[in-house]
Amino acid sequence: MVGEVNVKEKIWEYLMSHEVGIIRVCGIGGVSKTTVMKHIHNELLNKAIGFEKVVWVTVSHPLNVFRLQDDIARAMNISLSDWRDELHWASRPMKAMKTVKYALILDDVWDKFTLHRTGIPEPTMENVCKIVITSRSIDVCNYLRCQIVKVPALPEQESLNLFLDKVGQYILRIPNLEEILKLMVAECAGLSLAIVVIAGSMRGVEDIFEWRNALHELCQCVVDREKDSEDEIFKRLKFSYDCLPNSSIQEGFLYCSLHPEDWMIRRQDLIEDRICEGIVGKLESRREMHDKGNAILNRLLNCCLLEKAYQKECVKMHNVVRDMALRIKSTGPGRFMVKAGMRLTELLDEDEWNGDLNKVSLMKNEISYIPQNMAPKCLMLSTLILEGNKGLRQISECFFAHMPLLKFLDLSNTGIEVLPNSICNLQYLTALILRGCWSLEQMPPLSKLKALKKLDLDGAGLHEAPEGIEMLENLEYLDLSCPNLRVLPGGKINKLFRLQFLRKHRIFPTEIRGEEVVGLKMLEWFEGRFDWLKDYSSFVSKMNHFRRPSHYFSKVGGTNKDEERHLCKFNNNDLPKRVILFRCEIGEEDELVLPDDLWDLRIQSCNVVGDISIFQKDFTQLRTCGLEDCLGIGCVVSSSSSSSTSLTIMNNLEVLTLERLPSLRDVVKVEKTRASLAPTICPHIFSNLKQLRVFYCSKLKKLFPCELLQGQGLQNLELIEVNNCWGMEEIIGWEEEEEGNQTTTRILITLPKLRILEFQSLLELKRIYPERGVMVCESLNSIKIWTCVKVKRIPLCLGRENAQPSLPAVKSISILNRKEWWESLEWENPDDKIVLLPFLKSGKG
Repeated sequence: MVGEVNVKEKIWEYLMSHEVGIIRVCGIGGVSKTTVMKHIHNELLNKAIGFEKVVWVTVSHPLNVFRLQDDIARAMNISLSDWRDELHWASRPMKAMKTVKYALILDDVWDKFTLHRTGIPEPTMENVCKIVITSRSIDVCNYLRCQIVKVPALPEQESLNLFLDKVGQYILRIPNLEEILKLMVAECAGLSLAIVVIAGSMRGVEDIFEWRNALHELCQCVVDREKDSEDEIFKRLKFSYDCLPNSSIQEGFLYCSLHPEDWMIRRQDLIEDRICEGIVGKLESRREMHDKGNAILNRLLNCCLLEKAYQKECVKMHNVVRDMALRIKSTGPGRFMVKAGMRLTELLDEDEWNGDLNKVSLMKNEISYIPQNMAPKCLMLSTLILEGNKGLRQISECFFAHMPLLKFLDLSNTGIEVLPNSICNLQYLTALILRGCWSLEQMPPLSKLKALKKLDLDGAGLHEAPEGIEMLENLEYLDLSCPNLRVLPGGKINKLFRLQFLRKHRIFPTEIRGEEVVGLKMLEWFEGRFDWLKDYSSFVSKMNHFRRPSHYFSKVGGTNKDEERHLCKFNNNDLPKRVILFRCEIGEEDELVLPDDLWDLRIQSCNVVGDISIFQKDFTQLRTCGLEDCLGIGCVVSSSSSSSTSLTIMNNLEVLTLERLPSLRDVVKVEKTRASLAPTICPHIFSNLKQLRVFYCSKLKKLFPCELLQGQGLQNLELIEVNNCWGMEEIIGWEEEEEGNQTTTRILITLPKLRILEFQSLLELKRIYPERGVMVCESLNSIKIWTCVKVKRIPLCLGRENAQPSLPAVKSISILNRKEWWESLEWENPDDKIVLLPFLKSGKG
């Protein structure tokens, strides 16, 4: 947009000028000050123009000097002392910043402050540093010597273009809409945030009557035409809030304002909290509630009332939109009191806890003390969030005395040591969140909390399960992932018939007994550990008679935390059905029974009795599989099974990792039938395999039989890595040659998606493919062959146009052998060797 470009050019001009040290960017809320400065910030990071540090700090409102100093110090990698005195703290960053050429952007400044007070040295022509301050108020920086850049409202045509970009150009096809559209854009007063949000609220609306009604309602909202008033943006944004289709979506939007300014909020946490608060509504299953929660979030994102955060699976709220939400809930019944992320060290005075409060958020502060006699009279309070006050160790017995309707209590990540007994009198409490309360070692009996639906103890310091937990007849969500919890007495969990979510983290030593879980018919999410393979197999067999959880993560065997770190590389949270076998004995006595809808299987440090195939049943949904440090595994899959589907188990497998398997002789073991000497093999095995990694399997002589590639096998393969398999002689072997019936026919196979081919330290490798074989790999872009000195021929055909030499997809060839070896190599097409020579990176073997 032209206006925005002009503003950016002016700011950039001042940044490059030696005569300007401080730049003040001002304008009404929602006019794109922050957006403009984010573009500038990114350009400063990407362009090498001499700044040693480019720092962005969002300034809290009201101004908290300690937080500002701390944020600047963290961004500048300055270590501050423990002094709590402003001037002493200020001396440290000032001294350190004098030695660094920096560009400091202070965004959204509301209150006046001095550079000396915060420890920021004033930019001079000598230090060539820059400070940019964005503010809604033109008076904030009047006392500083600075250049002012005012961000104007967008002109009419740019406003219309932005509106159309957000709502969709298709609306121009709606008859008689153009005049209404121009009037609606005019009501946005050139405020880019208002244009984006209002356009988002009208996206998908095609009825001319709805547009006309929306224009009427917007005009009714905007009656005060006073310029530079905060009301100007508030009223326009509130129109989009009023346009939300129902109260659930409106409540879901307002709930986001309980988090600190500019906070990245995990979608999963938001949805879980809304379920507990009843905002999502009661549905048949937790999955349905999560689906509805995600639908609400997506609606808010589409309406531009929420934004996607740069962290995966997070959302955030524009600070101006958050101000609007807090303003909506600042008066009247159901009022919010939000002081989140403001570095408060003390709880608010009791007279600020008024009786009409509905939700109070004091999360992410530094509150360490609640007065012993403090008992706020909040008769309507339903939500209290104290999360993240790490110094808070005690809560007085009388604190909850006048909160009879409290439903949602979040004390997660606090230093709380003992919960007061009075918490048991909260008869309407539906959610008690104690996640990360590592100092909590004692809890009062919970049997009176009959309404409780969620109990989250993940990371709490408890040594015993809470007394009375089996009496919580309405409990739907239970997380018992306490690292010190050694014993989980029987007869507790199996009484929680409404349980939908049960988690006991696999890394902690407490076992969940299968018989405690198998009767929970409403269970949808299960994560836990079993000591013995026999017990787990029995559990899986019994679960087949009930509705199996749609999300499960089971670990069988192993309790050593130091050994658990090896399992970290197997983590893949995108796969909802996972099993890890660790230090188990697998054989005829301990039959391996796994869920047939398994997606992700990891077998590590296990002993397999007998040279058997690991897979004896049909796992048609298996996506990833890893076998590591196991004894006794002779093959991965075998055609010797009597089942006609014995080799279809790998049809959907996408990732296979085989590492340190000293007994492995075959990945696919091919048996010949009695009626024919021809090998029996399924033509579709590994048809969806994308990645294959084989490391340190010393007895493996051949990776695959050639027959595997003659059907649909390996057609989706993108990566092959084979390292340190010292006995391997061929990558792909032809069974007939072993019988002495060498073929003279040219054998052509195609691996259309193969991109990466890596062979390392295969000392006995003689052939990649049979003598007359050709592998067509038109997508290959990386070849790595290290210390494979016996290989004499590269059977790759990299693709040609009209059989003429052309630049192939390959961009990297890494050879760790002697140069003479490369020169002596035979290629299927000699032109490939010539064309690839510029990409060769060689070294001595």
